[in-house]
Amino acid sequence: MIRKGAVADIKNILKVTKACAAFMITKNIFQWNEYYPNKKPFINDANRGELYVLEIENEIIGCVTVSTFMDEEYIPISWLTPNEKNIYIHRLAVHPDQQSKGFAQQLMQFAEDYARKNNYQSVRLDTFSQNKRNQKFYELRGYKKLGDIYFPKQSEHPFHCYELVL
Repeated sequence: MIRKGAVADIKNILKVTKACAAFMITKNIFQWNEYYPNKKPFINDANRGELYVLEIENEIIGCVTVSTFMDEEYIPISWLTPNEKNIYIHRLAVHPDQQSKGFAQQLMQFAEDYARKNNYQSVRLDTFSQNKRNQKFYELRGYKKLGDIYFPKQSEHPFHCYELVL
């Protein structure tokens, strides 16, 4: 079940994201670290009503932020649609014990359905250039790679920006 996330959920969400970070590090993917993701963006997401969690038997196993806010890092990207009615996906995570079961697909389908239902033009996101699995995941969903941005506190490597025109 996917539902709106609340500030009270953040402790359990951070367990999921920390497990994801540790799992990625074992695969030499240094996408998330001790700086990111942290409590602050999740609090902002929850307060804006943009945080969603995926629960199984009342346990949070995944999360996603479905936002209308465009981060300043995205400004230089030549997007396929105007910067008017767009959804931004952030902090998509599924606990490693629950991966490869279609839960990330469910979270993305939820976000894309939300965007369509609310007449958004596109869905935008970024993913780490060293995370080939994520790139394939988004490309198979029809996302187009458009350009690179950097988050220096996360990595010296770029993050690829993607957009799906609805």
